[in-house]
Amino acid sequence: MIDADPRAHWDEIYRTKRSASSGQPSRLLVQVAQGLKPGISLDLGSSNGDDVLWLATQGWRALGVDISGVACDRATASAVSLGLQDRARFEARDLGQGLPEGRFDLVSALYFQSHVDLPRAQVLREAAGRVAPGGHLLIVSHAEPPPWANAEMLAKADPFPTVDEELAMIADASDDWITREAKKVARMGKGPDGAMAELWDNLIWVTKRPA
Repeated sequence: MIDADPRAHWDEIYRTKRSASSGQPSRLLVQVAQGLKPGISLDLGSSNGDDVLWLATQGWRALGVDISGVACDRATASAVSLGLQDRARFEARDLGQGLPEGRFDLVSALYFQSHVDLPRAQVLREAAGRVAPGGHLLIVSHAEPPPWANAEMLAKADPFPTVDEELAMIADASDDWITREAKKVARMGKGPDGAMAELWDNLIWVTKRPA
């Protein structure tokens, strides 16, 4: 774990290493959300906004929250340039201090992990409680270190959660979940040297039982 101010750290990351958007939504989000009826969505750790913008194109009223004001300003500018500002909004917020008010038909937390201070379990439990009856919670997390990880990188990383640990964490917030997917999935990713390698993620998709 890096000892740094989280907001300043992530602002610097988005000024430098993540200074441009990919323009593409996350594959697993598309896989899950394309079959859902659009409603109100909340994306935790929305980064440069690609997932929120995609949801907006699918008819969702989509809110993205990130601790980095730099990322949120960039995502807001993208929404305006795409004419999506009425459906896609972004808010700079330290989620450890609380989530936006309201109930959501879809809450997503895609790679919501950090090597600086982040009360992840607390945030995800609160997020689970904000899912509306009949709504969905989608969590995708890094399940294993990448093949190129060295000892220094591993020393800075949080422990990689298991599928069972992710499910147990959100079960504390509500016992009223229908489990749609709970498994490890593989994807191909590009390492620092440009070579492709197999990476492993946890996929958790649960639905809150209707009232």
